[in-house]
Amino acid sequence: MSTTTPAVPFPAATITGYPRIGRRRELKQALEAYWAGRSTREELEAAAGELQLAIYRRLVELGLGAQDASLPAAFPLYDQVLDTTVALGAVPSRFADLAGADGRLDLDGSFVLARGDAGRAPLELTKWFDTNYHYLVPEIGPGTRFTASADRLVADVRRAAEHGFTVRPVLVGPVSFLLLAKADDDAPAGFDPLQRLADLLPVYAQLLDALAAAGAPWVQLEEPALVADQDVPAARLAAAVQEAYSALTAGPGRPRLLVTTSYGSPGALLRPLARSGVEAVHLDLVKGAAPAPAELALFAGEGAPVLVAGAVDGRNVWRADLAGRLDQLDDLVRAGARVAVASSTSLFHVPHDVAEETRLHPLLRSWLAFADQKVGEVVTLARGLAAGRGAVADQLAEAAAARRSREDAPGVRDAAVRERAASLTSAEIGRAPAEVRRAAQEGRSFAASGPLPPLPTTTIGSFPQTAEVRAARARHRAGSLPDAQYEGFLREEIERVVRLQEELGLDVLVHGEAERNDMVQYFAEHLDGFATTVHGWVQSYGSRCTRPSILWGDVSREGPGLRGEAFTVPWIGHAQSLTDRPVKGMLTGPVTILAWSFVRDDQPLEQTARQVALALRDEVADLEAAGIGIIQVDEPALRELLPLRRADQQAYLGWSVDAFRLATSGVRDETQIHTHLCYSEFGEVVGAIDGLDADVTSIEAARSRMEVLTDLEAAGFSRGIGPGVWDIHSPRVPGQEEIEQLLERALEHVPARTLWVNPDCGLKTRGYEETKASLEHLVAAARTARERSAQPAGPALIVQHGSRA
Repeated sequence: MSTTTPAVPFPAATITGYPRIGRRRELKQALEAYWAGRSTREELEAAAGELQLAIYRRLVELGLGAQDASLPAAFPLYDQVLDTTVALGAVPSRFADLAGADGRLDLDGSFVLARGDAGRAPLELTKWFDTNYHYLVPEIGPGTRFTASADRLVADVRRAAEHGFTVRPVLVGPVSFLLLAKADDDAPAGFDPLQRLADLLPVYAQLLDALAAAGAPWVQLEEPALVADQDVPAARLAAAVQEAYSALTAGPGRPRLLVTTSYGSPGALLRPLARSGVEAVHLDLVKGAAPAPAELALFAGEGAPVLVAGAVDGRNVWRADLAGRLDQLDDLVRAGARVAVASSTSLFHVPHDVAEETRLHPLLRSWLAFADQKVGEVVTLARGLAAGRGAVADQLAEAAAARRSREDAPGVRDAAVRERAASLTSAEIGRAPAEVRRAAQEGRSFAASGPLPPLPTTTIGSFPQTAEVRAARARHRAGSLPDAQYEGFLREEIERVVRLQEELGLDVLVHGEAERNDMVQYFAEHLDGFATTVHGWVQSYGSRCTRPSILWGDVSREGPGLRGEAFTVPWIGHAQSLTDRPVKGMLTGPVTILAWSFVRDDQPLEQTARQVALALRDEVADLEAAGIGIIQVDEPALRELLPLRRADQQAYLGWSVDAFRLATSGVRDETQIHTHLCYSEFGEVVGAIDGLDADVTSIEAARSRMEVLTDLEAAGFSRGIGPGVWDIHSPRVPGQEEIEQLLERALEHVPARTLWVNPDCGLKTRGYEETKASLEHLVAAARTARERSAQPAGPALIVQHGSRA
């Protein structure tokens, strides 16, 4: 290594990232104030800078070093992939006018990439590996210009130094950046962004030089794509890793490099990475397998990189088995490796501090570790590794006692719930053949308004959650709004939403979900075995945050008896009583409830999914009994939990599909089951989508401009499909012509008799003004498409393409 930066050794304890939205969502508030024009750019950047410094101070309080580069400087204002895109000057061709003459993009330009503008859709938004975080997909073509833009990275380093902190800047690594990208609009058929690696590496080198000059002794390059199977030959991937890091370690004056490989194991790609000259390699020891002897040999001997052991789970909230992890770390040291202790992933996947959750039962709270507690676990393990177990005996004993208390606590295991799940037979998981269901459904009207027209219009479920709705919910939770008044308010809100949909001319209505704070938390509040938090916010994307519930015990509906009490029927039934048009029953599916919660880690996920599915099956049955003829069970996270290695995927898809079918198969043939999926690369799970056996599937498609339909057509999918024609994750209002063009594209792949017209997702985060305008355009575009397709009226119900996948 040849560097001019101080030779700071890698710290004994570190984390790869920390929650960046703020303990009270300060960054969210600052961003939204800026976007709304209520604050200046200087005020936004000042708020972000103060938040960074507060986080550094807190991490040092928790035991990390102020000046040993253990503090990661990972603070994107919107998304880490977007920040890397901007740092590389990789502006997509369709946004080229936003870049300056030097190819650089300013802050406002980056927000256009993230949120779109009046004439352009934003970058595609999709899931970050198998997590509930969403990243913005870079668009790279043969002509994409790369220009180093290190100003923001350098400013972060210098701000920290002015306050006594030596930090470690973080970027997405070059191989992962290109593997996560898609070909831009101008790219020829067959173009692969990885072809641009050689052009990109000099720009990374320039960024590293700038950071070294600013005083950063270490830089963290994240390469999570190395732990997932790619549609790239293994030899080519290995060559790309070798090329990238041999080039980046060759430059004089550079910082030392830590390369992280979170979310799994890099497998055969570990060798070229460890032998490339990088000074430290991070391995996820929670999700990934323990290093084999041949892999450990890569970290032994003079010149070998430091093994940064991701021994503390960065994605779930359960306390670590500190004694067991310390045993594992000792084994690594005995094998000859120089070992530092870290989190398995960035801690931005978990909330800040469990100590703030004073409303949680003290016993449950004693089992949990949020970000601050996980930093403490990292520090404890590093100290135990360096000084011996006696130095951390009290911490080891406390962790062991918490784990024992969890094993025996009431509610963790419910004999009745387990017996019901164990007694299920295969005959209970599945419905009659699709052609039988179609015949039954064609013979009925779903409401007094009569049969559905071709290309029926609907929405995904939620309507805007206004300030008044949120305020009423808060007052009710605080006890200042009595139950009767709150219920009256909700009924009035539901009626307002129903009347608006009738006025807009939608064909299948929803009740708007005013009673639901979140599509998972609402269910957690009505199911035994769950707990919810007050301050447990986690970033989903941009300024959007969610509070994942904690699934700690066996699951059933709350209330007397094993089946408990229905909780969605009163609101959906009320909505149906107000209109002669059909109202969909709205439920969240079992896989999504698991994916968007912190789930117990003491039993197989499949077993937990079956319990959740049985509770939902009871709710589906009660909705049908209440006269609801269309029931939508959303599974937007179906693709999210897909294992990153193909060898593990079939088993997951098998039990996840079974869980959905278990939840939905207890109804009559006449009842129409819908599902909804979003945020996914759907081509990988087309067989599973078909296997769900839903009568109608609505699916995110607007940002990707209907890409999913090619995959569905190739797979022979022939049931009801509603590809989204309005991207609700951006504040822009799509014009009628834009939606008509999307429908024309959809009709190139989907027969009119099978096509539904709907937004990409629910409308909770949108305002009423943009919602009304967008839905007006959607309904008008659907009418135009009906006229053009000249299809006869009749139910838009479709025969299933085949037997279960």
